[in-house]
Amino acid sequence: MNARPPKMKDIARRLGVSPATVSRALSGTGLVAEPTLSRIREAAEALDYRPNVSARNLRRQSSMTVLMVVRDIGNPFYLEVMKGVEAAAREAGYAVLMGNAENDPDREAEYFAMLRDGNADGMVLMTGKLPSSRFRLDRLPVVVALESIEGTGFPHVEIDNHGAAREAVRHLISLGHRRIAHIAGPLAEPMAIRRRDGFRAAMAEADLAIPAGYEQAGDYLLQGGRDGCRALLARADAPTAIFCANDEMAFGAIHELRRSGLDVPRDVSVVGFDDIYLSQAIYPPLTTVSQPRAEIGRMAMGVLLDIMAGGKPPDGPVMMPTTLMLRESTAPAREFEPLRG
Repeated sequence: MNARPPKMKDIARRLGVSPATVSRALSGTGLVAEPTLSRIREAAEALDYRPNVSARNLRRQSSMTVLMVVRDIGNPFYLEVMKGVEAAAREAGYAVLMGNAENDPDREAEYFAMLRDGNADGMVLMTGKLPSSRFRLDRLPVVVALESIEGTGFPHVEIDNHGAAREAVRHLISLGHRRIAHIAGPLAEPMAIRRRDGFRAAMAEADLAIPAGYEQAGDYLLQGGRDGCRALLARADAPTAIFCANDEMAFGAIHELRRSGLDVPRDVSVVGFDDIYLSQAIYPPLTTVSQPRAEIGRMAMGVLLDIMAGGKPPDGPVMMPTTLMLRESTAPAREFEPLRG
């Protein structure tokens, strides 16, 4: 006959703590400090403890499911964030559903309706915008990750986009580049604006001009990078370096430069932003701003768990660090020689 499955009181008895303390630790409320938290998790793993999800859901009137809603599931950037969200959620007994908004406000509204109707307990939102709604969305348990949404009361987990962009452009300036252009993201969105403003700040600090047309509007997509690069190469004063607001547009810029017979980085240096896994696979490997995507996902889920447990949200944005990854797509400047013929 099989032994009965372990219960919370078994973990409590083993460690000499109360069942309530075990419950708080395993639910991820953030109310149990180290080293007790680690001891309880280790004991739960050693005993092969599994929560009775059905009973707990009924008791709490909870789905034990959270949503992670992204703008486009085809973007590999979100995969590492998803790993962090899922790891933190799993430790607390939650399942994660990924919602693909596909830049469609109606689809995004459907995910908020799922949350409002109790089909999910919380949401990590990564679309950079809110759907129009007659309901008070700001009363829902939502954490915004990376792509900030101004004017809401939602807690944010993000990076210093302005500072990271400024550091990337400073790197190009340190290599002797003076004609530096920028292919921006959608400038209706705060994240794209902050990266553009970081570019402008670095140029102003070095007393470098930004000629009209050196800032190209992009869309975070490969073709946007190609189109922006093509427009820059058509100029008589074509740049010797291009800072792109994300890696995918940087890939497009590199493709266009090579199609035009130019070498990266000998003729033109290129810097991206995000450090998706393909950044090291493309030739040449891309210099780019790296975001700790898994850690961002874990932090966003941790903040969401605190809120769902009745905790107070952070007073301001939770800022995560970035690192400029120096690879072979940047090199010292040399005089740009436009193609002839």
